[in-house]
Amino acid sequence: MSGPAPAEAALSRRNLLRGKLAEGPAVAGWQDMAGAPTVPGDVLWAVHACGETLFVGGDEGTILQFDGALWRRSRLSARVPVHAIAGDPETALLAVGWMGAVWRFDGTDWRLERGCEVGADGKYAACAENTPLFGLAADGEGRFWAVGDDGTILHFDGEGWHAEASGTRFHLRAVTMLGDGRVLAAGANGTVLIRGHDGAWSAGDCPVATTIHSALALAPDDVLLAGGRYFLDAGGFRGDLLRWDGKGFRKLDPGPGVTRLRALAALSGGALAVGDRGQSFRIAGERVTRRADGTSHDLLGLAVTASGAAVAAGDFGTLLAGDGATAPAPVVRTRPAPCWDRMSTGTDRQIWAVWQHPETGTAYACGEEGLVLRREGDGWEALPPVGTLGLHALAASEDGGVLAAGQMGEIHHFDGTRWRRHFDLKLDVTILALWSDGAGTMIAAGDEGLVLRWTGESWTRMVSGTQSALYALYALWGPDPEHLLAVGDSGLVLRWNGRNWQEFTCGSEAFLFGVWGTGLDNIFVTGLSGTIRHFDGQGWRAAPTRMRNDLLAISGKGAEAVAVGTAGAALRHDGKAWRSEATGFDGGLRAVSATGPAILAAGDGGAILRRRGP
Repeated sequence: MSGPAPAEAALSRRNLLRGKLAEGPAVAGWQDMAGAPTVPGDVLWAVHACGETLFVGGDEGTILQFDGALWRRSRLSARVPVHAIAGDPETALLAVGWMGAVWRFDGTDWRLERGCEVGADGKYAACAENTPLFGLAADGEGRFWAVGDDGTILHFDGEGWHAEASGTRFHLRAVTMLGDGRVLAAGANGTVLIRGHDGAWSAGDCPVATTIHSALALAPDDVLLAGGRYFLDAGGFRGDLLRWDGKGFRKLDPGPGVTRLRALAALSGGALAVGDRGQSFRIAGERVTRRADGTSHDLLGLAVTASGAAVAAGDFGTLLAGDGATAPAPVVRTRPAPCWDRMSTGTDRQIWAVWQHPETGTAYACGEEGLVLRREGDGWEALPPVGTLGLHALAASEDGGVLAAGQMGEIHHFDGTRWRRHFDLKLDVTILALWSDGAGTMIAAGDEGLVLRWTGESWTRMVSGTQSALYALYALWGPDPEHLLAVGDSGLVLRWNGRNWQEFTCGSEAFLFGVWGTGLDNIFVTGLSGTIRHFDGQGWRAAPTRMRNDLLAISGKGAEAVAVGTAGAALRHDGKAWRSEATGFDGGLRAVSATGPAILAAGDGGAILRRRGP
């Protein structure tokens, strides 16, 4: 940021938490905020609450920030109006405004990352990137949608901004996440657009040709829309309040004399709306109740803090606080659209392993009671069961067939036509992992520190090197037969150097269920409670993911890796960072394969998912 030094003003945290954000006599539930560093010439467009922290944006690049104790006034390097703020400091906090400006907050300063392009004449250029932006919504996972003039819709996918085809040239003023992965945008002439799970925008049939300034999703199929129309006979604006139930629109009646409505915010059991001339309304179901005005100035922005204090901002430096008598709406995390499709398997048995041939794409899955499936197009066919015992691991055999291993230390071989028993340990020990180079070297691992090696003629037991024979080994990976890793209970990692297995640590005591890498200088392990550790050739470090689900498997190809786990969790690493993905599945995902042309995940209830797109 640039400009004069930020102004700061003190305000008691205790007063904020009690909803006493004002001084002087109360005006029907609204009071001027105490200590806020506003000036009479301010036009304040946006209010955003992150817990009890407030961000207020206005003209001339003005940003006001209240951290619970102090106000801070700053001015952005681009002196253009700030129209909307969304997100949170943990994932990403952005603001948008005039001249297509997009700013990102780094915890201290706001940095311009898009828009405000200047031409050779030193003035803002007449280009698409400078199209004014007015609305902004975040999905809680680091993705954003911004809308503006001429039907502009921009999508930040976690890596960069991309324009999306809206199908309209009407100005868009509002955007909201519906909570099920869809997005709703709205604007002039009653324009309402819905972004489906396929990423395409389609128009809704809104019967009121009003300009919608604010949209608020209370549920995936319950959205409030607020705006207004200019009437010549009245010589001014009249407010409109609509409700969309996923099928159609209906008008709510806010009563007579309602002028243009500008902003909406969720409250427990309903919502609050504010608009021109300081009007405000409480919405509960179909009932709209007028609150007494707290000012005669237009109110343009609105937010509700975690403690239930409503904060409204507007022109002439207006900044008001509610009386704290209302409760905030429960925090609901929006769910991004699933990018995985469930395939038809014809079974409800649990699946423990999935494997693909890296070149042909031939895929197999195995699980409970000897279940083995083979992929056929968009579905899976069941092969004759391999006995009645559970199968936990799959790998390529040296003759081009497939190995399956599992309970009682059994290993079976499939030549494409029939199964035969390849090995029987004759002990109540389960084989949980298989590794093969496809050229004759095959390793198996499992319960009680078990490690087996195929010599070309038979399977022999190896000394694993683990200090506890009670530890299980859940996964195997290696770039070649001379360099292998096995991971298991309590952070156990075993390393094979071509001569012997040695135990070492990755810096975690969590149970580790998956291991994969591209080489000896790029290895990931996954485990309990979202554990991901990365080895860069020098040392192990925790990978930041914010994931709390147990991560039960990992696989990859090239620079891309995918990890899956409990409650349908999926994470994708693009070579730079891990990002959470919605699978649309709530059961456990216990296996993943990204070695072939598709990315497949499998788990509870016979589920096999295929990831869409690149």
